Amino acid sequence: MFTGHEFGDGLEPILRTLRAHNTKASFFFTGDFYRNPAFTPFIRQLKREGHYLGAHSDKHLLYCDWSNRDSLLVTRRQFEADLRSNYRVMRQRFGLAAKDAPYFLPPYEWYNDSIAAWTINLGFQLINFTPGTRSHADYTYPGLSNYVSSDSILASILQYERSRPAGLNGFILLLHAGVDPRRPDPFYKAALPRLLLFLQEKGYQLLTVEQLLLSASTQ
Repeated sequence: MFTGHEFGDGLEPILRTLRAHNTKASFFFTGDFYRNPAFTPFIRQLKREGHYLGAHSDKHLLYCDWSNRDSLLVTRRQFEADLRSNYRVMRQRFGLAAKDAPYFLPPYEWYNDSIAAWTINLGFQLINFTPGTRSHADYTYPGLSNYVSSDSILASILQYERSRPAGLNGFILLLHAGVDPRRPDPFYKAALPRLLLFLQEKGYQLLTVEQLLLSASTQ
């Protein structure tokens, strides 16, 4: 799955790569991302091609303190108003009904039990990526203390796959639909085609989040 808030430079190459591999993916965008006219044609193309489009908050709020997860930084009213705004712009600009986007990925992938409960009360299901690889570090760039190159990210995914009896079965990988221009090797250019080829050659069936979770619930 891919998230987007500020940057969307990867949309075109990601679409092209997914199409080449006959693969669907899930995209979770903020309201600001959905409003950006530069991204509009690509979002419409994602919808036409059957990819999952979901919510990632309206303004990419930080819900709780980084060092104290129990410490909320938003009120319930702020949280609900922000998330409703995200779904509103999805419906108004792209005809994406809330019932067709039941899964919500919180901004920064950082939340606590209050956020999860408030999400359920609004009728949505909070989800997150599966930990264990460095895939979510593809937004970093040299100069940041947590910078990870695309080759290192890909190596972490392949190593995880080899080290687990179940491999990547049921695994949700998080990547980004765009990155800071200071990153010299965007994963979507440097490694995504190699990753998809590896997964398909290993026999994995690549699903959207919706397909994965619905199939799991019926087993």
